[in-house]
Amino acid sequence: MKKIILFIAFFAVAIISAQDTYLQCGSVIDTETGKSKTEMTIVVSGNKIKSIQKGYIAGTNADTVIDLKNKTVLPGFIDMHVHLESEFNPQVYIKRFTNNEADVAFESSAHAKATLMAGFTTVRDLGGSGVNIALRNAVNKGYVQGPRIFTSGKALATTGGHADPTNGMKKDYMGDPGPKEGVVNSVADGKKAVRQRYKNGADVIKITATGGVLSLAKSGHNPQFTLEEIQSITSTAKNYGMSVAAHAHGDEGMKLAVLGGVNTIEHGSFMSEATMDLMVKHNCYLIPTISAGKQVAEKAKQPGFFPPVIARKALEIGPKHQATMARAYKKGVPMGFGTDAGVFPHGLNGIEFGYLLEAGIPLKESLKAATITNAKLLGMETELGQLKEGFLADIIAVDGNPTKDAKILEQVAFVMKDGVVYKN
Repeated sequence: MKKIILFIAFFAVAIISAQDTYLQCGSVIDTETGKSKTEMTIVVSGNKIKSIQKGYIAGTNADTVIDLKNKTVLPGFIDMHVHLESEFNPQVYIKRFTNNEADVAFESSAHAKATLMAGFTTVRDLGGSGVNIALRNAVNKGYVQGPRIFTSGKALATTGGHADPTNGMKKDYMGDPGPKEGVVNSVADGKKAVRQRYKNGADVIKITATGGVLSLAKSGHNPQFTLEEIQSITSTAKNYGMSVAAHAHGDEGMKLAVLGGVNTIEHGSFMSEATMDLMVKHNCYLIPTISAGKQVAEKAKQPGFFPPVIARKALEIGPKHQATMARAYKKGVPMGFGTDAGVFPHGLNGIEFGYLLEAGIPLKESLKAATITNAKLLGMETELGQLKEGFLADIIAVDGNPTKDAKILEQVAFVMKDGVVYKN
């Protein structure tokens, strides 16, 4: 009798675990080609796509059916440049002294949820205090609703550089931060800083190869690492299985970063034709982040929104950024997709598609960058970025045809990540 009961219990568990979800899709876009197929059904089993079939299929009574017949369905988007710990406002500088790690953590969880609800099911977080590593872990454990996170932890800078955590502080608080805190001033420092990020649990390394806009430092684009320092960082990162992203606005620092072996250039505001050629030669990808340039330039026009040293840089860099991206695209520089969300409100990541279109980049190419290309840059090209059998079930849906209207991509109606529906 006990054997019969155990068999029935085992059989019942097997039936429950075998339940699938059937997404009946009005249109499914292949982001590789930009073409779509109508009246399709995506079958999701667990956290993966089991099959994609022609027609509207319902499965068995035990299965779940979701009606997306009036929607266009795509793979979940990937944003290669966000900062989930913060969201810029005039109080952000004082918050460094008033917020505890717990405050940062609670705020970051709200930012993560807003990002996921916008249809971005995977992100690369490129710099925070280190809470971003804990946030990634919390999302992975299901404690927090958010995208799949690949994070750099604390970004690397030189003394006084864009990511020096003590910029703008009174002398009593500045001290002399080193590799542990993310400040690098030699080849040895570079190696130690990478190893510290590995120890902390980072997935990727981020360096600030030039000055930046929002740091309390006077230059927005001077080079801030030597070639030898960059090479020590990239070679050590490679040994530890990590790629290197380089924040860079100024051309000279950008050129050094490319020659030093970084994998991606973030922003690229003042990129020259020669550096564009160099990026093509070295297959170094550009992450445009036009949204950030647009947003900071607008905010800089509001009196008192930024400290004067920052407002000046924002007004200089913002208007030039989009035009540089247009030239880089025409030059054939390989491009991913990233927004720098956190500089502007999280959840508005989709506005980048429209800005890229304004720069002359067709929507179907931006969609490919935000899915297939970014998945490749993350080393996840066999799991993310496409709607294919065996891929992770990161699936979103929108109204209308997103290859014709960029605004549609700002209003995502359905979000599934890892086979779990978060928005419907």
